[in-house]
Amino acid sequence: MRLIVVTGMPGAGKEEFLSAGIDAGVPFVRMGDVVREFYAASGSAEKGITVGQFADGERKSEGTDIWARRAIERMYGDVFIVDGCRSMAEIGSFRSLGADVRIVAVHASPSVRYDRLVKRAREDAPHNREEFDARDARELSWGVGEVIALCDHMTVNMSSIEEFHEESAALLRSLK
Repeated sequence: MRLIVVTGMPGAGKEEFLSAGIDAGVPFVRMGDVVREFYAASGSAEKGITVGQFADGERKSEGTDIWARRAIERMYGDVFIVDGCRSMAEIGSFRSLGADVRIVAVHASPSVRYDRLVKRAREDAPHNREEFDARDARELSWGVGEVIALCDHMTVNMSSIEEFHEESAALLRSLK
């Protein structure tokens, strides 16, 4: 199995890279979806715990690779995309499968990422720059910076969405 593991800071464009895989018919899992599913089932919202706090708590109690282990249960096929890897411990879990793991990091500047997160208006969108910076700090504390630094392929998402989709599709073709 070849795993294409996508990483990047919030708002960098991981989902846009993933759309190239979806268009190519490559199966995938969004680690964020796995987190949100477990969060919804946990009753944490009723306790005032945020998704990020829940994810962090699970890493502390179940191991830093917990989200990778839960994502692995959903993998199949010869080529599979994992969206949203946040630590080298997670990469270690993927490599333990004996899979050929390729890390793709998606990068965009903080100001561009902030604007994107605000515009997409998801539940976890920052209300101000301080919340954005705190989220970045939390993500970096989980190890996402190390995964980005040790990636096999870096793609910069600062152009138009059409150009980025074309670049992503070309990179994905070269990785399959």
